[in-house]
Amino acid sequence: MTEVATTEAPATETPAPSARDLLKQLQQEYKVIGEHQPLAIGIDKQLLAARPTINRKQLRAVLGMHTKSVRYLKALQAASQRFNLDGSAAGDVSEEQRGMASKELIERFKKRAEEHKAAQAAKDKAEKEAKAEQQRLEKLTQLANKFSRK
Repeated sequence: MTEVATTEAPATETPAPSARDLLKQLQQEYKVIGEHQPLAIGIDKQLLAARPTINRKQLRAVLGMHTKSVRYLKALQAASQRFNLDGSAAGDVSEEQRGMASKELIERFKKRAEEHKAAQAAKDKAEKEAKAEQQRLEKLTQLANKFSRK
């Protein structure tokens, strides 16, 4: 008798959630993240201890997305305390950190305003060019009608 080798299909692992999905999970699970409260320095270590299955690189990306969000920066700008995952106080927010948050917000809003202004200028230019083309076509039509044989 010959034995047939059986090949088992590798167990399919559930794919790791995207950074955005992981951020949503953390926001739902931890009130301090969901409410965009200033996080304790080293919060990544607390998160890794609480959820050891999280990929470190992905966690860094998630925390970067979170701490660079406008809501977080606004909260940091106005805050005096940082918080641990459980909501307990974890230290003060320094004046320098509040200033950096303010500076980042100002730069972002300036950049957004410049982008909006540039987009509006491009739109205005396109409308002006379209109007000029329309007028040119109307003149050509008028000339063609004037000089056409009847």
